[in-house]
Amino acid sequence: MYIGESLVGESPNAAHINLYIGPRSGPVGTALATAAAAPRQGYIPFMVILKPNVPVKPITLFCGKADLRGAVHENMNWGPAQIGVGEGVAKALLDGVFPPEAADEWCIVAAVWIAWAADNADAVYRNNRQATYEAADRAMKKSPSLVDIRQALASSGNKFYTPPAGVR
Repeated sequence: MYIGESLVGESPNAAHINLYIGPRSGPVGTALATAAAAPRQGYIPFMVILKPNVPVKPITLFCGKADLRGAVHENMNWGPAQIGVGEGVAKALLDGVFPPEAADEWCIVAAVWIAWAADNADAVYRNNRQATYEAADRAMKKSPSLVDIRQALASSGNKFYTPPAGVR
């Protein structure tokens, strides 16, 4: 199993993607089938398509990390975010990020964050396309390296919290 992550863009139209990638016969395939068969209130996993009747390869399941809230948020998930994820996966396949057998033998579970306040479909599309491609590339390169982890540890933090200097 390969796992990749990427955060692209600014709130409220940012994209935060987590990809779980691997053979259909392994744990990612099991996770995809289980998630697809178990929708729940506010969370509806669905197969990513490039356009009607053309699912992306490797087969990808879109799993929202935020519960669906209202028509605008639903449309942001099913429209621009889905197309962005689909194009990011397709571009990664066509660019050789994935090995050739991935097209028909692998699958992807994409955990996708779309903010409830997202209001720019074009930005949501662009950010999800770029974040998906970056997450796929990072996953296949097994990024981050231990050197990257060591460097990040010295300055860890995010928009919600950064440890004070001298506490590290």
